[in-house]
Amino acid sequence: MTTAAGLTTATVRRAADAPPLITEADLPPARHFADGKFLDGSTERVIDVIDPGTESVIARIPEGTPDDIDRAVAAAVAAKDQWARLVPKERSEVLHAIADRLAENTDLLVRLESANTGKPLAVSRDDVDMTIDTFRFMAGALRATTSLAAGDYAENHLSVILREPLGVIGVITPWNYPLLMAAWKIAPILAAGNTLVIKPSEQTPLTTLKFAELVADLLPPGVVNVVTGYGAVAGARLAEHPDVDMIALTGSVSSGRAVARAAADTLKRVHLELGGKAPVVIFPDADLAATASALREAGFWNSGQECGAACRVLVHESIAERFVEQLVGEVRSLVVGEPTSGEEVEVGPMVSKAHFDRVTGYLERAKTEGVRVATGGGAIEGPGYFVAPTVLVDLPEGAEVAREEIFGPVVTVETFADEEEAVRRANDVPLGLSASVWTENARRSHDIAARLDFGTVWVNSHLVLAGEAPWGGFKGSGYGRDLSIYALDDYSRTKHVMHNHGR
Repeated sequence: MTTAAGLTTATVRRAADAPPLITEADLPPARHFADGKFLDGSTERVIDVIDPGTESVIARIPEGTPDDIDRAVAAAVAAKDQWARLVPKERSEVLHAIADRLAENTDLLVRLESANTGKPLAVSRDDVDMTIDTFRFMAGALRATTSLAAGDYAENHLSVILREPLGVIGVITPWNYPLLMAAWKIAPILAAGNTLVIKPSEQTPLTTLKFAELVADLLPPGVVNVVTGYGAVAGARLAEHPDVDMIALTGSVSSGRAVARAAADTLKRVHLELGGKAPVVIFPDADLAATASALREAGFWNSGQECGAACRVLVHESIAERFVEQLVGEVRSLVVGEPTSGEEVEVGPMVSKAHFDRVTGYLERAKTEGVRVATGGGAIEGPGYFVAPTVLVDLPEGAEVAREEIFGPVVTVETFADEEEAVRRANDVPLGLSASVWTENARRSHDIAARLDFGTVWVNSHLVLAGEAPWGGFKGSGYGRDLSIYALDDYSRTKHVMHNHGR
């Protein structure tokens, strides 16, 4: 098909004769998981799980109720004291065993994730690899936590700082990285000595349920519990539950607000990793070819359904035309397709019809605002929720697509005249998760990075993560940190014990 600007969009690579990614035997039990076993829901209502590449139903899961959440929370409460009493070495060994079990089932998890989300196999493989690494890192980190040294800070009084688990953690995870975001929460929560109840997205629950099935024999009953269902019902009950000591969510800004409101009545702690609108600030001395090549991946990884995606380019006006030409060339070479159609596929479908409609709605409104489509610009004909990789240019001041998180394969390009304008406009969005700076000037890179109001700022790269480094945002992107030892801090509390030893 063609866009309104007459530009040819991508085509979808399909494999009509390829075997399915998963069989019935690969699916996890379509039930809730509580107290170490799979259980039927309290009602017979179910939710269809859709393959977004073909629009076919691949499973049906229970529609969780407040009663289902209550049952799972009760199991987590019953298990918390025993799990908290384990010494770090014992919890570490369990986390290593979980990592080993996941590694043994890498191929299954990759195929299941791609079948449920439409992800290219390379993206799912990266997700599973980092899932395993997250458990391995936390298994080591929990044995080396640090606090203020014991000592006399008041005369004749010895102060000892204890790190304690919080208790029961409620977890709500999104659809874009179902297994990985679960791991980013589960690993540090368990490492810190807590138990948990997790509600995965109703659209992508399969790998979280499979995780529970795979590790059920490695954990005491009740330590990890899974309830499927909708956020407005099951998620809301989890957030408000009086026996849940903290609620941790990765999701949209609106979901974060709802969870924080629900948690307020019980004054439970809240950990929020929300949306992003990452500016990519490109100065005249940047290596344009390397920058365009890097954004080919950082802007379109996981089909742009990525909160840290390099989605908002701010390029110096003197090099803008050359950069757009190089970026468009990179984007037009992206391979769009179903995960069954080969390892070369780089961009898959949107996760659902609702999200597909949301992304294409942004594109249609952008055209009415006078935004020019440099490549892509709309849906791709045929089955599945595919949107062509898109670059938008000539944006008017304050354009919707430059300020709001589209969460699809869409990169916008704007220009700036000097450093002050670049910093001002980069910061002039309500979200503050991540950003990047592209320059060969070391002094400039340090100065600009320090002035950007974002939780992660890359220099001459984008979307590179490490388990040792924290991930989380400022402003509307929430608070709390995933990954690193900072996550262990989030999921534990400090207690000061002071001994009077005067004689």
